[in-house]
Amino acid sequence: MSEPIVYIDRSEIREGKLEEVRKAAAELADFVDTHEPQLLSYGFYINEEAGRMTVVAVHPDSASLELHMEVAGPVFRKFADLIELRAIEAYGRLSDKALSGLHQKALMLGENGSVVVDEPYAGFTRFESAGS
Repeated sequence: MSEPIVYIDRSEIREGKLEEVRKAAAELADFVDTHEPQLLSYGFYINEEAGRMTVVAVHPDSASLELHMEVAGPVFRKFADLIELRAIEAYGRLSDKALSGLHQKALMLGENGSVVVDEPYAGFTRFESAGS
């Protein structure tokens, strides 16, 4: 059975770029919604006071994260002058290709962005029965 991947990234919004970030985030969310129907959840969260943006995604498996890096990767470049990516966290078992994609994204969008992956230890997933 494939296991879900929970992805979280945190970025600082560059001074004076909030409205551009809002526009780019809305466009990327629409793009991903249209081109990646396998994604279970994809959301942007903005804290204006702190000047911070967080992206949270739930992928059904590592292959979905790989696809996301391929399909949406070129669109991420729009954020290069708008944010400074500080951290990417992934929870689940990632393929080498997915992990490589995360490192590439961290380099593209942040000078000192870290990538941390935690593998599952115990627990369960009920996404399949959520609508039943």
